[in-house]
Amino acid sequence: MAEDRSRGGSRPLVTRDRRRPRLRAGANATRSGDTPTTATDDEPLAHRIQRGYAAWARVYDWFARATASVGGVRAGCVRALDLDPGDTVVEFGCGPGVNVPSLRAAVGPTGRVVGVDITGAMLDRARRLAERRGWENVEFVRGDATDPPVRSADAVLATFVTSLFPDPYAAVSEWCALADGVVVAAFAPRGSRPANAALSAFTRLNGRLFDAKGGDPLAQLDARTAAARRALADNSERLTEERYLFETITVYAGHGRAVGPTE
Repeated sequence: MAEDRSRGGSRPLVTRDRRRPRLRAGANATRSGDTPTTATDDEPLAHRIQRGYAAWARVYDWFARATASVGGVRAGCVRALDLDPGDTVVEFGCGPGVNVPSLRAAVGPTGRVVGVDITGAMLDRARRLAERRGWENVEFVRGDATDPPVRSADAVLATFVTSLFPDPYAAVSEWCALADGVVVAAFAPRGSRPANAALSAFTRLNGRLFDAKGGDPLAQLDARTAAARRALADNSERLTEERYLFETITVYAGHGRAVGPTE
């Protein structure tokens, strides 16, 4: 169990390592490894995400590292976090740890980076990376971003995660209760036709992962991104945003706790 060193004392930071996500009522509880043995239409979303990312962990790792600097999105996310040396930052949906080097550089040797992901294959790659680099202030935890396995942090980062959630507003609102700074990078189809066509094709190709059942996948992406933005706006004192890659990706940053009731 990690300790929240950025806030002094030995208050636990990580409260639990969810080896498996909580199953919804009526879900098939017979599972093996990262993924269910069979795929069904009522398969819980958490298992669909595990299935999709576990199958492509090696390719995703390579692709994410090869494109880490494209468009300046990931650098913009770390900049928007406004981290100080000694801070504790939690990344939900950390994948193979592509953002960790930049996050470590921002919090320094006295800070802490905690990566949370629901897919064991991704975490295995992230942990091997940390071991190779000798990172002592980094740890990775298996958990569901919609049921955070952390108690508190100085900042939270999530890149390309909220588009997977049926209810991004609820998830992001919970993150805002954990930290004073929350940064979300999300797909926001509103740019050029070629970029929108690529986003649409990607979403349809991964229909089960994005829970896209026909209809207009771009509209669904837009709606989920808008919900994440509303959560940040309602729960933060200050909200900023930047757009990247022909405006198909938006980085939202919420800082400070909102005062008074929210809707």
